Amino acid sequence: MEEKLVFHSSFGYEAVSEYYTLHYEEVKAFVLKRLECEEDAEDIVQNVFLRILSSGKMITEITLPCLVYTIARNLVYDYWRHHRAIEEYQYYIAKSKDAYGDMETVYSAKEITEILERGIARLSNTHGVIYRMNVLDGMKVSEISDQLHLKYKSVENKLGKARQNMREYMCRMLA
Repeated sequence: MEEKLVFHSSFGYEAVSEYYTLHYEEVKAFVLKRLECEEDAEDIVQNVFLRILSSGKMITEITLPCLVYTIARNLVYDYWRHHRAIEEYQYYIAKSKDAYGDMETVYSAKEITEILERGIARLSNTHGVIYRMNVLDGMKVSEISDQLHLKYKSVENKLGKARQNMREYMCRMLA
């Protein structure tokens, strides 16, 4: 579905287009001074004007320059926040790899599933059924209650106890 641009302005698309044409290099230099990557700066400048055209806010000839630089500054902040998050994640992954040595020493999904199944088998029959229906089948407590013809609070309590037992068991097994 094609997105419609909503634009409320006392002077129209032409004025924004003209401002873009006249001040593109100036706004790009403003962004480039803060990014050091020309392609990213160009993308941000284009996003600035796309946001202005799709904002639906009242824009005048006086407010347009301020709005352009405010949006540009905010997009630069967003850019650096995003890069910082990526760096933190990469650091976390590298740190985890160092802590665990080879990634092959970390439990595989198959091993965790086997431990989980052994833990569920240790639960009482009712607790195991309720836990499996909630965790593995994604059913809500009310749905489990209806299906098993048990009271809501009873299912809630049994699920709480099953979760507690499973947490303790998984912690012991994965330690």
